[in-house]
Amino acid sequence: MTVKERLEKLNVPSPLEVTGKRATTVEEWEKIKPIVREMMYKCEYGYIPEKPEIVSFKVIEVDERFCAGKGIRLDIEITSRINGEDFTFPFTYVYPSKGKRIKTFVCINFRPEVPDKYIPTEEIIDNGFAIASFCYKDVTSDDGDFTNGLAGVIYKNQERTLYSPGKIAMWAWAAMRVMDFLETREEVDLDCVTVCGHSRLGKTALLAGISDERFACIHSNCAGCSGDSLNRGKQAGTETIGNIIDRFEFWFCENYKNYYGKDNETEFEQHFMHALIAPRPVHIASAEEDKWAGPELQFLCCAAASEVYELYGKKGFVYEEDDYLNCGKMLHDGSIGLYFRHGNHYFARDDWHGLIDFINKKF
Repeated sequence: MTVKERLEKLNVPSPLEVTGKRATTVEEWEKIKPIVREMMYKCEYGYIPEKPEIVSFKVIEVDERFCAGKGIRLDIEITSRINGEDFTFPFTYVYPSKGKRIKTFVCINFRPEVPDKYIPTEEIIDNGFAIASFCYKDVTSDDGDFTNGLAGVIYKNQERTLYSPGKIAMWAWAAMRVMDFLETREEVDLDCVTVCGHSRLGKTALLAGISDERFACIHSNCAGCSGDSLNRGKQAGTETIGNIIDRFEFWFCENYKNYYGKDNETEFEQHFMHALIAPRPVHIASAEEDKWAGPELQFLCCAAASEVYELYGKKGFVYEEDDYLNCGKMLHDGSIGLYFRHGNHYFARDDWHGLIDFINKKF
């Protein structure tokens, strides 16, 4: 069975047809694009919190000898004023000590340490990239408590409404504030800032990418269900919408609960996220042993989004039929890239190498 036949069998909806009439030009797509974005907010993630009234940055510490002098490290605090109240969270910015117009990552991470097991900082610098990273829990906790951090400022103990932001939307908002900082740095190539994250934070990177076009490229690493793999066609051992709501309903808006057990019936699909990023590049990392994320559905998700990139005259997801679930090959010829590697659920150095290869081909 070909990839196209697999998609047809799953009856995957097209973002180009959400209004009932298929968009066939960029102009027509750009008109319905806000409707598709609104759909993803209302159906799944909730609305991104508003842009702050004021954003300021404070450098707490500078290390000019980082990585044997190859890099400069800044520990920074971002303070945002929201509804008259200040909210502050920390992040770390590391950039090569030499170079201009530096390609840069914004990495939403599980820990604040730099380097970290998910962030090979020295290798990133050696490849000529800068990286700004923050720990997601420094923004708001990864649980159902909506009284702490950014959640506490936004809600102030008020009830969540049907479309109010879940925790993923808040972490995505924080990535956008880091982008605010990068805009103040003369060494940063603002035409090549990539937002990235692993697992739940890969979902976050995709949401940041559809919400903020300042991110020139988006990388989702093993995000799976409700991230970078299709809802439809899940097999035993692959995470479902019901599975994720049972454990992590607070990641999403309240309305997402209405899709419990309806993976094959959603009027939206996860490749809508890729489509909303178009024509900017998007890169997906997938792992052979990460069955919970559904590698076959990650591949199909990339393929399903190609039609939108093609409207812009770009190659979408470029593959041969025998690339389907064939490990080790970097599929980086189009604007949708996929690296399907050996191993399990992890943000591996191989993933970084694949991402760097993709970015260097696109920019």
